[in-house]
Amino acid sequence: MGLTNNDILKKLRVALKLRDDEIVKICSLVDFKVSKSELGALFRSEDHPKYMECGDQILRNFLNGLVIHLRGPMPPKKPK
Repeated sequence: MGLTNNDILKKLRVALKLRDDEIVKICSLVDFKVSKSELGALFRSEDHPKYMECGDQILRNFLNGLVIHLRGPMPPKKPK
C-alpha cells in the first residue's frame, strides 16, 4: 500500500517544521484558501469521525505554494 496525499502532507509538515498558520499562508501564495479547521481534518487519523481525505487539488496547490515560499516568485522572462 502506497502513501496517500494525507501522508505526504503530514510528512512535509514535519520535515519542514511547518505550523498550520504557515501552511495556510503558503496556500494563499497561489490564491488557494484553506482554513485551519480543514487542515486539522486532514491531519487526523483515518479512523477519526472528522477525518477528511486530502484531494489532489489541495496537495497540488500546497506544493506550488511551497515552491514560491522556498524559492521566491518566478522572475519575469526577458524578451529576446
